[in-house]
Amino acid sequence: MLAGRRIVLGITGGVAAYKAAYIARRLTEQGASVRVVMTPTATRFIGEATFAALTGFDPIVNLFGGDDPSPHTTLASWADVIVVAPATAATLAKLASGESSNALVATVLASTCPVVVAPAMHTEMWEHDATQENLTTLASRGYEIVRPESGELAGGDVGIGRLADPDTIIETITRVVASGPLAGVHVIVTAGGTREAIDPVRFIGNRSSGKMGNAIARVAAAQGASVTLVTAADDPDISGVVAVRVESADEMAEAVWSRLDTCDVAVMAAAVADFKPEKADTTKIKRTSGLPSIQLVPTPDVLQGVHESPNRPFLVGFAAETGTLEDAAAKAKRKGVDLLVANDVTSDGSGFGSDTNEVTFFYSDGTSKGLPLLDKDDVAKALWEEVHILRGAG
Repeated sequence: MLAGRRIVLGITGGVAAYKAAYIARRLTEQGASVRVVMTPTATRFIGEATFAALTGFDPIVNLFGGDDPSPHTTLASWADVIVVAPATAATLAKLASGESSNALVATVLASTCPVVVAPAMHTEMWEHDATQENLTTLASRGYEIVRPESGELAGGDVGIGRLADPDTIIETITRVVASGPLAGVHVIVTAGGTREAIDPVRFIGNRSSGKMGNAIARVAAAQGASVTLVTAADDPDISGVVAVRVESADEMAEAVWSRLDTCDVAVMAAAVADFKPEKADTTKIKRTSGLPSIQLVPTPDVLQGVHESPNRPFLVGFAAETGTLEDAAAKAKRKGVDLLVANDVTSDGSGFGSDTNEVTFFYSDGTSKGLPLLDKDDVAKALWEEVHILRGAG
């Protein structure tokens, strides 16, 4: 369940900070990608090098002085879930009041993903009215609180306040991830550019890399969906996603249409060739044979086939345009989609193969909404937020 999930592990300055190393190791063993953010005080209890070795990434400790000018917003937008373990009384107070005076609290405040908080402190601090009021505030905001246990505390004291068992914290993380906005939703995503054979060596194709479709599939899986990625690009390494490799438009149509009976949402992000050679040669065409004549015929319209299916799912189409998006609104209506995502592939940072994209959402009622240039994972998150809203409205 945690495979492919992106988890920010926040560590604060308490004796129990050493247990966070076990949590980091167990999360990575289960296939999660983990980034660590520590308060400066936490580094006095356990070293940054420990988490760098366990996760493969240097922890974030300070808001300033690093390569990233805004590390807290970068982590916040990247994360599928944030876990603060251990969380001291001071950190609970900062989170409740919104006092973003360190990188950890700033990351939580900048995020919109689920947050799991596992407090650890002395009994008197845990039972203090201020701490309990802060916990009530956080719970009212949707934070998942993993209550501490009774046992031995620092300095030889015994009582409630001991950090919950790390495996209990991990179980909570798993449950929170499984209850994401797409939990129980079956999704088909198409990606890449199809190749239409001319002969065994040559083909008609396009420049699509499949990166946008991969991002859409990755984010859907992270939000709890069951995802099938039908791709004409290289097989992606995305945990939790079933990849079906195809090459031609015919193969993509068959792979998609045959799976619609179990599909709730179909996102057609692939660049499907509009035409193919009427007949592909079985041997390589030789230059010495002279200039060949290639008769083109239409390929199957994969998107239209989904729309016309008796098992039609919620349907998202993509339109790669050049120079203008004037035709996108008409295409959204013509194709009968619930949402059309259009971009100008000639625009800087929005072309094939880029890691960013600038898209506009076109709706079935003729309205539209433009997004700024974003990382493709962020475009995918915005897309799924829109799908969630539109499906709920329906």
